[in-house]
Amino acid sequence: MSYSAQNIRNICLLGHGGNGKTTLAESMLFLTGAVDRLGKVPDGNSTSDFDPEEIRRQISISASVIPVEYNGSKINVLDTPGSFDFAGSVVEALQVADAAVIVCSAKSGMSVGAEKAWKYCEQRKLPRILYISKTDEENSDYNAAFATLRERFGKNIAPMVAPIWDEDKKVIGIIDVLHKRAYEFGPHGERVELEVAEDKLPVLDELYNALKESVAETSEEFMDKYFSGEDFTYAEMVQGLRQGVRELSLFPVVCGSAMQGLGTRMLLDDILDLLPNPLEARPLMGENAEGEVDEFVAAPGALPAALVWKTVSDQYGKYSFVKVLSGSLTPDMSVVNARTGETEKLGRLYQMKGKKAEEVKELGCGDIGAVGKMEKVKTGDTLCDPRKVVKLEAIPYAEACYSVAISPKTRGQEDKVAQGLNRMNEEDPSFYWVNNAETHQMVVYAAGDIQIDVLVNKLKSRFNVEAETAPARVPYREKIRKKVEKQGRHKKQTGGSGQFGDVWIRFEPNPEEEDLVFAEEVFGGSVPKNFFPAVEKGLRESVLHGPLAGYPVVNLKATLYDGSYHPVDSSEIAFKTAAQLAYKAAMPEANPILLEPVGELKVTIPDSYMGDVMGDITKRRGRVMGMNPDGDGNQVLEAEVPMAEMGTYAIDLRSMTQSRGSFTFHFVRYEEASPQAQEKAIAEAKAMGEAE
Repeated sequence: MSYSAQNIRNICLLGHGGNGKTTLAESMLFLTGAVDRLGKVPDGNSTSDFDPEEIRRQISISASVIPVEYNGSKINVLDTPGSFDFAGSVVEALQVADAAVIVCSAKSGMSVGAEKAWKYCEQRKLPRILYISKTDEENSDYNAAFATLRERFGKNIAPMVAPIWDEDKKVIGIIDVLHKRAYEFGPHGERVELEVAEDKLPVLDELYNALKESVAETSEEFMDKYFSGEDFTYAEMVQGLRQGVRELSLFPVVCGSAMQGLGTRMLLDDILDLLPNPLEARPLMGENAEGEVDEFVAAPGALPAALVWKTVSDQYGKYSFVKVLSGSLTPDMSVVNARTGETEKLGRLYQMKGKKAEEVKELGCGDIGAVGKMEKVKTGDTLCDPRKVVKLEAIPYAEACYSVAISPKTRGQEDKVAQGLNRMNEEDPSFYWVNNAETHQMVVYAAGDIQIDVLVNKLKSRFNVEAETAPARVPYREKIRKKVEKQGRHKKQTGGSGQFGDVWIRFEPNPEEEDLVFAEEVFGGSVPKNFFPAVEKGLRESVLHGPLAGYPVVNLKATLYDGSYHPVDSSEIAFKTAAQLAYKAAMPEANPILLEPVGELKVTIPDSYMGDVMGDITKRRGRVMGMNPDGDGNQVLEAEVPMAEMGTYAIDLRSMTQSRGSFTFHFVRYEEASPQAQEKAIAEAKAMGEAE
């Protein structure tokens, strides 16, 4: 069935891992009859967690689309991962969501994941509903969870639903605060209205007054009415709630138990009644053919345009997940890819439900679906009508700051690892990999160790290549601190013409230039000019391997000032070898030292963690350069830290800050390593050489 944009809602389920987002999506499907049994995460049969890695780990790894048809409308539920290693999937879903449901557990209230979800929504100005999950489980405390929300966000938090307990503190039903009704649930999840018990009336009145207070905050007219003691009509309550939600001044709180179906129907009602449809949602920014940037306003009757927000490549083919932002898409339609400028012909269109793809004849404005077999299309691309080419804003992935070296367990399978990583990078642009020619390692950059572990497992299961990881090597440099003059003499006689080359070279520090500077001061033709390039070539090959640990030598000036030659036996190869002999003889006497790369570290953390983070930076031989507030209640601490000390920083910072901290780290310059750091690096290089 095709839905008009007014009857579509695109919502993102956000929150901490384990708080019940996937189970809530499953509950919506079950309640609306889209599935005939309630899938469970521990059983590995939920609709949205279908990847083998998700089933094995019992966590979501990528965002999945769960279309829920309810009361003549379609709600595209985007179930996102709670693990911070897969935040890339969260930002993809947020790019196409028009609103969010933040899932908080009745056991933990406002967890770190919920805090981050709130910040995501604030940054994108997304309307949101808060859902307190697991209200029926042991050790759950709805009142405490609600109190943490109220304490954090004040009167903007509006209670819409509350649980009803029996004398044993067991949840037996829920109160619909807005309608002042109570419901219990039968054995098959059916909703049965019941009389609000006398002892619950004060609680209902208290919650209703809190809701009224939240509504009063939405306009001066309502505020005056509230303070004059007048009651709001039901229509005014709904109007105030809808307005407050759209203006981000009011955030409804609902609750329930997805496993029992408790509160799911009310959540669906609130999504339809209070959250915006795609035409009312905040527009994305787009760049037109002239390079002008402006808001891209969704319009059903306009020329077609769609954003590719996710890519899946599996054994069944490649699917490009799209949100239609204007017009509509049909199979075989010709569109322009705004990134490449190339014309693409759309393949078959699908509505996705977890891993199931149901073919459709049209994707209308505001809807989310998928296009099959678009081989040249990547995540983040805009597909649009040739008459109006618009490039929509990029998906804001966080910088990948955790790196490891990856290699096949069986030599000779490097290409298979590279091909597998390339295919997986099409699906997940939040990680990337490079072939580091200097350290001779394939290095993967990701959000954390769990993401790396998933990539390694997928290489084995999907691409049939076993890989292992190791710490990424640090690209040290070497330099000399003393001037040395040395002779390099190469003489070889093997019958017939021999080889002869003889050079005197002065080696000295040259802080002005990083690359080797070659000069000559030869007088009287002691070394003919035609051999100068061979001498330089010999030196350039030599400086790739320093005397201490085999790292490249920098800041070096080498001056050829004397030598001798043989009119018959001298050759370019002989002079090249002679130059290398002079280099080998000079370097150990030239007071060599190791240089280590130092980077600029910027850590964003709440004030309360400042002491721990600063102490940790000092332990890593770092220098704190300063700190600045970020305007969002955090401090940005700036420091310079040796790269050798940053290998596990992504994991360590998470541990220190309960995952509230984030950082970026970029190379700045090389500095002389301390004696201890130098000793450690030389020992590692020696061990590495022996292993090879």
